[in-house]
Amino acid sequence: MTGTELAREALPRRIMRRISRLLGPRGVFLEGFLEHPVMVGSIIPSSRFTITKMLAPVKWGECKVFVEYGPGVGTFCRPVLSRLARDGQLIVIDTNPLFIDYLRATISDSRFSAVLGSAADVEDIVRAHGHDHADYVLSGLPFSTLPDGVGPAIASATHRVLRPGGAFLVYQFTAKARDFMAKHFTRIDSGFELLNVLPCFLYWGWKDTPADE
Repeated sequence: MTGTELAREALPRRIMRRISRLLGPRGVFLEGFLEHPVMVGSIIPSSRFTITKMLAPVKWGECKVFVEYGPGVGTFCRPVLSRLARDGQLIVIDTNPLFIDYLRATISDSRFSAVLGSAADVEDIVRAHGHDHADYVLSGLPFSTLPDGVGPAIASATHRVLRPGGAFLVYQFTAKARDFMAKHFTRIDSGFELLNVLPCFLYWGWKDTPADE
């Protein structure tokens, strides 16, 4: 590729970055979506209605380690931190360095850790932060469009890392995510949020306790 061709390819990226700065967090989210649409799954962040309903079943008094896959620009991060115990920890995992850099620059809470990596490696990531399990895991990753094998690997690793009684919280634009969860979680509560762009399905997969088994 010639220097002229490289310059032409870089031009839209420069324009996109300028637009992102003007739009603030939503601009960063848009840029991340345009770069990796398969991994982001939405062109704008979730609504406050989705956030409230998604987090409602969490027993915050029993939550010390909360993990989020695909945090984007932190739409869920701040609500989670506002509910999380003072000695708790929020670990977010994303494969997009744009989002990770943005979160590290804008969230200074000592309970917050942003990790550039794959959700399939959640067990190693949680252990690296000094914990042997997570209490809750939240995901907005588009399971139905992830590369082959990635969705099942994430669902399996999530079930293993959760403590008994913990839950996998998933919000999606299609109902297919439930199929990935059902292979590991016997109890899955479901909901739907119309006041979101796009309207989305909500799932809470609960890991059985010894008494349940």
